[in-house]
Amino acid sequence: MPFDIVLVDDHKLVRDGIKTILERGAEFRIVGEADNGPDAVVLCKKCRPELVLMDIGLPGMNGIEATTELLRYCPAIKVVILSMYDDENSVVSAIRSGARAFVLKKASSGELLDALRTVARGGSYLSSQVSDRLLARIQRGDLDTHSSSPLEMLSPRELQVLRLVAEGKTSKDIAALLDLGLQTVRSYRKTMMKKLGVNNVAGLTQLALAAGITHWNKPDANHLG
Repeated sequence: MPFDIVLVDDHKLVRDGIKTILERGAEFRIVGEADNGPDAVVLCKKCRPELVLMDIGLPGMNGIEATTELLRYCPAIKVVILSMYDDENSVVSAIRSGARAFVLKKASSGELLDALRTVARGGSYLSSQVSDRLLARIQRGDLDTHSSSPLEMLSPRELQVLRLVAEGKTSKDIAALLDLGLQTVRSYRKTMMKKLGVNNVAGLTQLALAAGITHWNKPDANHLG
């Protein structure tokens, strides 16, 4: 019996390419597609697939945030992150969000299928380029010498709000995007300023940019590579 899978990417060309790869065999059955984070969460709550192939660079709610939100409602779903970004921050954030795998868009179709098979059977997977780089950094001691980011003390929802603040969204915009009350958003902003030791939105934005959390919404690759 094939594993049900939902594809999440804001580029139809990418989704079509993945469908072509998956439809060559009978291991996976595509049961839905979404081009943004909120729609992906709604779709998965409805059809409860076994797997989700999730892009990071999505409009509104990025793939890391969508994974966190999705797993709150559907903890049994296994998420595979597909991304053009291979930096440490993206990889670690993806795994912390609950994703079971991190695959680069420049990976081969064979590697993508290996990742999906591994995760479907209960395992975890990191693209070889990513795992090799992280291993090399660990061996050099780089990861041990890096000071922890001040953003690590923020909750996933606070990080979500922070990214939208850094992108210039107003509290009203954020409330609408995340389906939160206006006062709730203002409360998040106030709490974040206190936690991070800044006094205004400019300070929050500076920290967000320094940590690189806004790059997940830059235009993504239009091909698997």
